[in-house]
Amino acid sequence: MITTIDLSNAAAALGVGMLVGLERERRKGQGPRRGSAGLRTFAITALLGFTSLRVGGTLLLATLAMAVAVLLTVAYWRSEEDDPGLTSEVALLAVLVLGALCDTAPQLALAVAVVMTGLLAYRQTLHHFVRSQLSDREIADGLTLLVAALVILPLAPDRFIGPYAAFNLRTIGTLTVLLMAVGALGHIAMRTLGAHYGYALSAVASGFVSSTVTIASMGQRVANAPGQVKTLAAAAILSNLGTVTQIGLILTTVESGLLRAMWLPLSLGVACTVLYAACLMFPRSDPGRTEPVTDKGAFNPKLALIVALSMTVITFVSSVTLNYFGQLGVMLTALVGGFADAHASTASIASLVKSGQLNSTAIASLVMLAVSSNSLSKCVLAAISGGRRFALWVIPGQVLLTLAMWAGAWLQ
Repeated sequence: MITTIDLSNAAAALGVGMLVGLERERRKGQGPRRGSAGLRTFAITALLGFTSLRVGGTLLLATLAMAVAVLLTVAYWRSEEDDPGLTSEVALLAVLVLGALCDTAPQLALAVAVVMTGLLAYRQTLHHFVRSQLSDREIADGLTLLVAALVILPLAPDRFIGPYAAFNLRTIGTLTVLLMAVGALGHIAMRTLGAHYGYALSAVASGFVSSTVTIASMGQRVANAPGQVKTLAAAAILSNLGTVTQIGLILTTVESGLLRAMWLPLSLGVACTVLYAACLMFPRSDPGRTEPVTDKGAFNPKLALIVALSMTVITFVSSVTLNYFGQLGVMLTALVGGFADAHASTASIASLVKSGQLNSTAIASLVMLAVSSNSLSKCVLAAISGGRRFALWVIPGQVLLTLAMWAGAWLQ
């Protein structure tokens, strides 16, 4: 009887070592003062980690790890005058562990190896970015965002509490983190592509998460970049592309036939949004002008919290309305719920139509009520976050978008 030997995990370990080793081989140099570890050393170390775990378990792996650490200490002591860094030594220890990980989770080990190789290969680019591009305030904002997203948010309970079970601390925290993340995304895009195009592209992307939050974030930036008010207003309007597109996706997901009742309003909404934003962005009044980089931070945590709490109050009002009026208050719920999020109202309306509790002919008017109230909410947030100049450009665009969608609903 022929026995088949599975060498896929061992091959994964060899691949991990060779991947990292190829990058280190290019860095170690030549001659007597070359680095101590290259392609062969990394490949053998990865196989050593794999076979040691197979043969002797974690005890043998730990023993070999200590032996490798001793060898690396000696190698570092001999070359510390030429290369005081510890990158190659730490990478070799990591490859030993990744080789052992290939025994149980080869996909994870390969993924970690790819990321590690990328960090090693782009050393100079990363050093230049950290030393020359990031300011102290941006680093502090990044740490604030990470603490809020990775430490505070997971600790918030994900359950509804309070009167009418309307408050969810996880939701409030998510909205706050979302607004800070949207602001950071816009800041990165602006730094990378320039203010004129960076804001618009980031707004379209973040509009799929929350157009309302995006508009508030763009309004917040008017204080730091008053000369870019038209560009910021255009970006705010473009965030509606996310709202309109997601409404179509939600209707298609819940019941594919529902999109037929809304395709014309959604199409007109997209066309109106793009045309109005293009009129604000082009032609550029001063093509050569670039907004100077400021050190006022990537986002405003206070504004993020205020907007999140405002949405929480609107959600509470929606819960009260639904509690007192029941299914008869679907129209009021759609109207009030749209102030916070048109997507949630659209999903609930589509579900009621699919279950037979609502007539499909009413879906267009109900969805448009949610969109209209959501547009009103965006206009209010534009005025609050960006001031009078920002609102004077955003509000007409929101009104035109809403009217175009209502016209499509009536024509259809």
